[in-house]
Amino acid sequence: MTSQRVLLTIRGLPYLCDMTISYKWLMDYFQEPIPHEKLNLILNSIGLEVEGYDAYQEIKGNLAGLVTGEVLTVEKHPNADRLSVTTVHVGGDQPLQIVCGAPNVAKGQKVIVAPIGTTIFPTTGEPITMKAAKIRSIESQGMICAEDEIGLGTDHNGIKVLPAETPVGIAVSSLFNPYEDHVISIGLTPNRSDAMSHFGVARDICTWLNHHEGTSIQPITRLKSDISTSNKPCPIKVTIENQKDCKRYAGAYIAGVNIVASPVWMQQRLKSIGQRSINAIVDITNYILHDTGQPLHAFDADQIKGAGIRVKNLPKGTAFVSLDEKNRTLNDNDLMICDEESNPLCMGGVFGGLHSGVSTATKNIFLESAWFHPVAIRKTSFSHQLRTDAAMHFEKSVDIGHTVDALKKAAVLITEITGGKVDTQIIDVYPTPAEQPTVTLEYAYVKKLSGKAYPSTTVKNILLNMGFECVKESSEGLSLKVPTHKTDVSIPADLVEEIMRIDGFDNIEIPTRISITPATSTHNNDAVLREKTASLLTGMGFNEMLNNSITNSKNYTEEELKISVRMLNNLSSELDMLRYSMMETGLETIARNIHHRNENVKLFEFGKTYHRSENNYVEEDHLALFATGVLHPTTWNSKETNADLYFLKGVIESLELQAGIQGIQYNVLQHPKFDAAIEGTFNKKRIALIAKPSEALLKHFDIKTPVWYADIAWKTWLEAASCHSIRYKEISKFPPVQRDLSFVASEHLAYAEIEKVLTSLQIPQLKSYRLFDIFKSEKLGKEKQSMAMNFTFLDETKTMKDEEIEKMMNKITTHLEKHLQAEVRK
Repeated sequence: MTSQRVLLTIRGLPYLCDMTISYKWLMDYFQEPIPHEKLNLILNSIGLEVEGYDAYQEIKGNLAGLVTGEVLTVEKHPNADRLSVTTVHVGGDQPLQIVCGAPNVAKGQKVIVAPIGTTIFPTTGEPITMKAAKIRSIESQGMICAEDEIGLGTDHNGIKVLPAETPVGIAVSSLFNPYEDHVISIGLTPNRSDAMSHFGVARDICTWLNHHEGTSIQPITRLKSDISTSNKPCPIKVTIENQKDCKRYAGAYIAGVNIVASPVWMQQRLKSIGQRSINAIVDITNYILHDTGQPLHAFDADQIKGAGIRVKNLPKGTAFVSLDEKNRTLNDNDLMICDEESNPLCMGGVFGGLHSGVSTATKNIFLESAWFHPVAIRKTSFSHQLRTDAAMHFEKSVDIGHTVDALKKAAVLITEITGGKVDTQIIDVYPTPAEQPTVTLEYAYVKKLSGKAYPSTTVKNILLNMGFECVKESSEGLSLKVPTHKTDVSIPADLVEEIMRIDGFDNIEIPTRISITPATSTHNNDAVLREKTASLLTGMGFNEMLNNSITNSKNYTEEELKISVRMLNNLSSELDMLRYSMMETGLETIARNIHHRNENVKLFEFGKTYHRSENNYVEEDHLALFATGVLHPTTWNSKETNADLYFLKGVIESLELQAGIQGIQYNVLQHPKFDAAIEGTFNKKRIALIAKPSEALLKHFDIKTPVWYADIAWKTWLEAASCHSIRYKEISKFPPVQRDLSFVASEHLAYAEIEKVLTSLQIPQLKSYRLFDIFKSEKLGKEKQSMAMNFTFLDETKTMKDEEIEKMMNKITTHLEKHLQAEVRK
């Protein structure tokens, strides 16, 4: 048997969410820096999978090899009007002769020189290594650099001229001190919202160090949150109309700000993790987001009409101009931050508005810090295709207990950097404070679930270091109050997971002895039959595939979508529902194979489909088969055979024989999704479907060749298999007898009708029959065809006589003539 390479489409969930961490930023939380290798080990051990650990250079190449020089002479190039021949002193014994094309080069300038052998990294373009060269017959021993040629900026109007007092022959890197760091890409599972910040990662690292190295450290908080305010009421009042989607809203009014650039240290930190510096206000909100995990938004307070904020939903179709100057049409489930007159200012937790944001003319700001419902934010984010950092934090849930603290830290930075003042009360609208759940954990349960006997002190210390509060302790276990940043912890198993994660899954000992209790089951036919079926199909040349049950709603009709199971919090816009049938995901795999020139494919898949029935959800098991292209290529003694309905019907009949299933009746089925289809029933329930997807459906998946699809309802298949048991007996010692019969019938006669008639005869000696020829000719009559069948008879108790066989054949002939209007050919 020849093997076939099949490209299987396994469309998995976006399981990991990438987060970028700055090493230097992270180390601000520790007294002593942690070595890179050790940090890498710790992060992977605590479940923060390191996907990348790379050196970062603010200026690529770090200006290595570049030196300062002084231009001694400048002469016109003898062979080029726009070039100059210069001599430049760079601190060596002899000056360098350099051909320069800059119009501003002049004697006495202090300049940046790239000597021979130095590699420069332009702002745009590929790196260039300096080599000795002749330019218009004049030797050049390096290059005098413009700022864009070495990554210092974008200016290319002339060479970079340094201050006159700059020493000659020193490294240029000593003048600019380019920022260096390491950036760590972490793959976060969706439940780890507590680690979506530098502080959150530092908190986990401290817990690991305290457990494994016996320390007792906590992250060092360097940002101040102490801010002096007065009893003067805030000029902006806040009203939360939608308290379900906004459970807490805090704000600070900061007067007299100056819109300036943020400090260099802040710009460098933000750039290292891929954030663009805009101005001090915006940079501070971004800094606090990535430092603490709390998104913030700054409004121009003078643009808030009515001096009020209303958190509400607006009618569907309301117009809104977002910060990117796009006109957007709102949905009625979009949570909006509005002014007192209900004019939209901002998409809550997602994106700002064009006219309410901070500009160069802003003097007073209103700084927002809130908790928005993850589902509401995710819907708005995907609906408007706005995948912002704030939205991705809110949709995984932020720490509702940290809302005001993060606001204060930002306010302190704003007052220090921009000169603003907070001389009014900080607003904190918190209608229904969140209750911290209490979870009881028994030590015996920890051992049972983890397989390791943790000392009670170890369990307690790990959880306390992570912020859990012990409210009750006994010899059997602990009762713990869950901190607000642990939004994924609600049951004892979650606590065990936290303990094992910090201790290390690799530290779970493999037991030297395993106890097994033998058991028998009378309900294991499913697994056995699946295995036998898969083995038979692979023997027929099929390959097994595995597709995601979560798929794209665009693949289904409006009628199907009415009873489909839609995702409430889908992780991507393309994966928004559970599949209604097996066909569509299979066609995606077929399309992928065809597009990779694998055009002759036979695939099968065991999977589930989902739909709604009244108020319930229904999950069903299926076996799907797909065939397309050539089944058997042309050889010297046979013609090419393509996949068709009869091939898949033959495959299913083989599966019937293996499972011991009898009595499946097939009928033609009309369906808008199929160009041709037959349906098999067992005890009046559908057990199998064989169909050719319509050309329109195939076009939707960009498939140009015919595809044949079969679907087996696995539950009904199991029921049918259980009705008949396979028994083994001795091969009959009496010979079988075969007879052929040819008859003329309507060309519209289905083979299933013939099977139905023959089955109704109940002739025990009729062991099998098959159709071996069809002939059509005008001589037979209009819409007529000749069909030839072979019948096999066997009596296991004796040798059959011709008279007996003829009697049975006459019975068959009579019934074919009577029920099918067939005319037996003599």
